[in-house]
Amino acid sequence: MSDVDVSRLGPWLAEHVGVEGELSHEIISGGASNLTIGVTVGDTELVVRRPPVGAFLPSANDVSREYRYLSALKDTDVPVPETLAYCDDESVLGAPFYVMRRLHGRVPHDPSVLADLSPEEARKAGLRFVDVLRRLHSVDIDAVGLGDAAKRTGYLERQVSRWTDQWHRAKEEDDPIIDALSEKLSASVPPSGPATIVHGDYRLGNVMFESDGTDIVGVFDWEMATLGDPLADVGYTLLWWGTKDRPPMHPSASVADLPGFPSADEVCALYGADPDVVRFHLVLAAFKLTIIGEGNRARARRLGQEVPDGKNPLAEWALDLWTAGLA
Repeated sequence: MSDVDVSRLGPWLAEHVGVEGELSHEIISGGASNLTIGVTVGDTELVVRRPPVGAFLPSANDVSREYRYLSALKDTDVPVPETLAYCDDESVLGAPFYVMRRLHGRVPHDPSVLADLSPEEARKAGLRFVDVLRRLHSVDIDAVGLGDAAKRTGYLERQVSRWTDQWHRAKEEDDPIIDALSEKLSASVPPSGPATIVHGDYRLGNVMFESDGTDIVGVFDWEMATLGDPLADVGYTLLWWGTKDRPPMHPSASVADLPGFPSADEVCALYGADPDVVRFHLVLAAFKLTIIGEGNRARARRLGQEVPDGKNPLAEWALDLWTAGLA
């Protein structure tokens, strides 16, 4: 992270956020996702979000989109951090960025974070997680000023087309399994209901629970937010829900394996979704995540970094799921 120069950030924060004092910073998270930088100015704790160094896939790291959606949700019952300012002057931090207040709590990036919860508490945490998603999808997009944030129709068709395009941009060689998924998804897009806010990356690793309880105090990582079919979020959530019958992708997926958390089927039922319909969205989520992984590999190649060996097992798993239930 030495590539991120914060020497000009202090004066900008003084002018645009109204905070002054000695500045210190830490990288909270980074990698291929937008960088999350914790910044302390005097006694004020902030978070700065900017694209990763060497971002590769177009639109995948749009911090202005994050800022707009977070700002729009400020006065709703969806828990989000308070946004403070946006900067499109790349001379300040090397890329556009926005500033929000820092929240404190527990983000379950792995099961150990919530391992102290009793089964009853774990179930409450799981129920709250689903409740927040339902609340998000119930937000009146016109009332919060997001009615023109994206097209309201054709979301699923655009998703398949977009991620297919990203695949062609990122791939190093052809992959018949990924190509087959693209073709099957394109030919079988289900009808959608009215458009809602779609988070695009809603999973346990992107929410913060209170430090000593089961309430959610913040939903993070809005870089994929848009308007579209809410079941896309449900399918994506289910892809990350446990490791018993799907490829392990990240330690945060194992959080749902903790005793007391509702099963994936229960999550679907609690949300009120038809499992047969959600299966399309689950496969779409696996397709999308596969392409994101290929984009990350392409970025690593461009930066001269080590590229992981082996294929992502998600695509083959998704094709098997399709064959079993959607063929």
